[in-house]
Amino acid sequence: MSAVVRPRIVVTGRIPDAGMELLHEAGEVVAWDSLDVPSVDAVHTMVKGAHAVLTLLTTKVDDAFLDAVGPQLQVVANVAVGFNNIDVAACARRGVVCTNTPGVLTEATADIAMALVLMSTRRLGEGERVIRSGTPWQWGMFYMLGSGIQGSQLGIVGMGDIGRALARRAKAFGVTIAYSNRTPVSPQVEAELGAQFMSMDELLETSDVVSLNCPYSPATHHLMAADEFRKMKSSAFLVNTARGPIVDEAALVDALQSGQIAGAGLDVFEHEPAVHPGLLECETAVLVPHLGSATVETRSAMARLAAHNAVNVLTGVQPPTPIPVPAS
Repeated sequence: MSAVVRPRIVVTGRIPDAGMELLHEAGEVVAWDSLDVPSVDAVHTMVKGAHAVLTLLTTKVDDAFLDAVGPQLQVVANVAVGFNNIDVAACARRGVVCTNTPGVLTEATADIAMALVLMSTRRLGEGERVIRSGTPWQWGMFYMLGSGIQGSQLGIVGMGDIGRALARRAKAFGVTIAYSNRTPVSPQVEAELGAQFMSMDELLETSDVVSLNCPYSPATHHLMAADEFRKMKSSAFLVNTARGPIVDEAALVDALQSGQIAGAGLDVFEHEPAVHPGLLECETAVLVPHLGSATVETRSAMARLAAHNAVNVLTGVQPPTPIPVPAS
């Protein structure tokens, strides 16, 4: 009797043990065992012959990747909610299913978005730098005044799970919610959040804080550029916890340096991990290194879901979160 051949499963970066345990039960696992990001050549060598690949955002899945893996590949399971690192259409042409991990990182990312709203409007990053640098300071009636958010308008661009979770948090702070979306959400959700649907232009013109919570795609590349910053109030702030290329960073630097907008809070960057040098010089920019889902609980849940997705495809079970193939 011939031995049962277990599927080859490759993981292109370190993931929590919760996901690895599921994979080891399902097949023969090869994983990149370093916190450093592997080179393209290293990835292409490692994935050869894989039936399933778990990818991180730093792994580019394109025709060259698929050629390197071979025709036996069944699934690419991204350990992220975003999937701009994957050419989904190229995978579909070869019959490869692509999955992601929506839902499990909603609350953690909304927490970071709300934190950036507070940090940017209350100048907390500036304040910490004063203390850490040893710069002399003294409490004063007009020292480092920020902007209160109670009674202000938060404009949410993209009212998906994360956008709605952010709206719930902001509502608790006494903030009015406006949103722009491809289509309005249900009247029930609007009523729950006290949210008003607006065109993008109206949202930019009237909001005190604009938060980007939409997926990245060719349609949202540089969604926020020079024209959009000119439409915002000079007292307004931009927050981005979605994807860096949604913002034209050079235009954002110009808007901050000229006082066209009051400040920004960014968790993601256009050419990540590089950051536009102009942003580093802007005291009004709060910058954090892509920490949206960075909690122990959330990253473990992401790893488990990605592993479940891969195993489900390998065993013929419909995955719970297939990524739709974009229209041609």
